[in-house]
Amino acid sequence: MKKLFIQATLIIVFFALSSCSGVSKLTEAQLNLPDELAGNSLDSTTIADIDWWALYSDSVLVSIIDETLQHNRDLMAAGARVEQMRELYGLSKANFLPNINGNAMYNRETNDYYGEKHITDPQIDLKATMSWEIDLWGGLAWARKKGAADFAASVENQRAMRLTLIAEAASAYYRLLALDNELSIVRQTLFTRKENLQKAKLRFEGGLTPETVYQQAQVECATTEALIPGLERQIEAQKNAITLLMGRYPSDEIRRGKIDLEETFPDRIPVGLPSTLLERRPDIRAAEAALKSSLANVGITYANRFPKLRIDLTGGLENNEFSHFFESPFTFVLGQISGSILDFGRNKRKYRASIAAYEQSRYAYEQKVLTAFKEVDDAAVAYRLLKETTERRQELLEAAQRYAELARAQYNMGVINYIDVLDAQRRYFDAQVGLNNAVRDEHLAIINLYKSVGGGW
Repeated sequence: MKKLFIQATLIIVFFALSSCSGVSKLTEAQLNLPDELAGNSLDSTTIADIDWWALYSDSVLVSIIDETLQHNRDLMAAGARVEQMRELYGLSKANFLPNINGNAMYNRETNDYYGEKHITDPQIDLKATMSWEIDLWGGLAWARKKGAADFAASVENQRAMRLTLIAEAASAYYRLLALDNELSIVRQTLFTRKENLQKAKLRFEGGLTPETVYQQAQVECATTEALIPGLERQIEAQKNAITLLMGRYPSDEIRRGKIDLEETFPDRIPVGLPSTLLERRPDIRAAEAALKSSLANVGITYANRFPKLRIDLTGGLENNEFSHFFESPFTFVLGQISGSILDFGRNKRKYRASIAAYEQSRYAYEQKVLTAFKEVDDAAVAYRLLKETTERRQELLEAAQRYAELARAQYNMGVINYIDVLDAQRRYFDAQVGLNNAVRDEHLAIINLYKSVGGGW
């Protein structure tokens, strides 16, 4: 018992401190983040300070995100959850006020006992009762703090869902643009290879080249054409994913622009100081609120181990006939202390269980913080490396294009075989698709980085 009392005291002191200054946060030294993640402390603006509609400058994407935030069913459910917790928080505050009940009654009792005269005993009551529980041990105060923490957690969870939906909508949009562009590349390549096939056929029929060259051209043409159904299937699936986010039916068409393969991104995006991450990310703030709720529940279960003081005041009118009803006042005052004499350890076990639940919430909060910093680190590194990949892909595309042009010219002069031309064309096609995917991944990396640092509103 003494050990549990000391634990409760420490927990209460911790909650009192955290309510004043917030749950303690890890410092930069403790987290040991790399310099490129920590950012420049002199930066006046970080990516998290940018509003989402400013970060995603594509007007079509902005409209998709806006419709998603208005009509997404999961977000609507999260909003309803916020309203539910708001009302429950109001209920916890109302528990401090007295409860007033009214009662109007007419009772007519007939007594006809053996050997006695028949008696009719009517009774008319009009009474009001006020009941008030005195918060001796702070149970109601802890309940109010728990309600406030639960309400705050629901708000932060809704914000986290909004941020997730924005990121999902933007990611799905850029994947769709990349698929559109890849399909365009494939169709352009198919058109070129059909031309090559026609030329190879004429050369073969004219006896200028062997049949092998003609068959190679057929294989390349068929291979390219076989890519189109798969890309069209992926495009439809991506469109359906966007319509689902927007709360539409899959049959609706999605307006979209084009991905810019020559778009340049900054070499380094400031993400801000690590210490501010705990204040920006709604999922961390939700975990912090859940921790406070668990802590308040410890206070509730601790207070429930002690007797409760309740005062009841009843006043009104009572008589056996209406003629003198208003001349018969009735008052009754009751002070009651109730509590368990022997509950076989039920309240004690509930208290211990609440402490264990608090420990779970504390570990979950610490894990959430560590995970958040890992996600920011991963996103920052991914963006930096993907930008380098895009630059190398751009260089590769230019080299592959020149290689294909030279191979075609040398084949026409009879210097190289047709197989070398096909190899050059395949490399050029792969370079085009590779650059397209690299630019897509760079967009996705920015989106992921924006989400990991908490976004901007």
